[in-house]
Amino acid sequence: MSGKAETGALILRVVLGIIFFVHGLVKFQGGIGNTVGWFDSIGIPGGLAYVVAIIELVGGIALIVGFGTKIVSALLALLMIGATLKVKLAAGFLGNGQMAGYELDLALLAIALYIAINGSKKYSIGQLIGKD
Repeated sequence: MSGKAETGALILRVVLGIIFFVHGLVKFQGGIGNTVGWFDSIGIPGGLAYVVAIIELVGGIALIVGFGTKIVSALLALLMIGATLKVKLAAGFLGNGQMAGYELDLALLAIALYIAINGSKKYSIGQLIGKD
């Protein structure tokens, strides 16, 4: 990638990492049991709340520091597809007054897919150790 494209990918990678890190952290700080209960209430096995929260938390950190960016981004893209289809799609693109729409989820999915396809090596630990 060119210098400008790599800088753009770095910005996307770090911002996506921060967003998912915070979302994962909130799931644990707010009591992961609440998220487990909510998953159960919408027909998703509650235990998956732990998996999602860990992927968001650890994956967010991995993206921020630039380690395993393509794999982590692919996992986050899968989470966004699942969240959109299972939860947000019914609310519509902009939401329905009771629930937010899927416009932000779609943007996060696009960013995750971009990084999964193109990677982001600038200022990454993966680049330093030759693993990215």
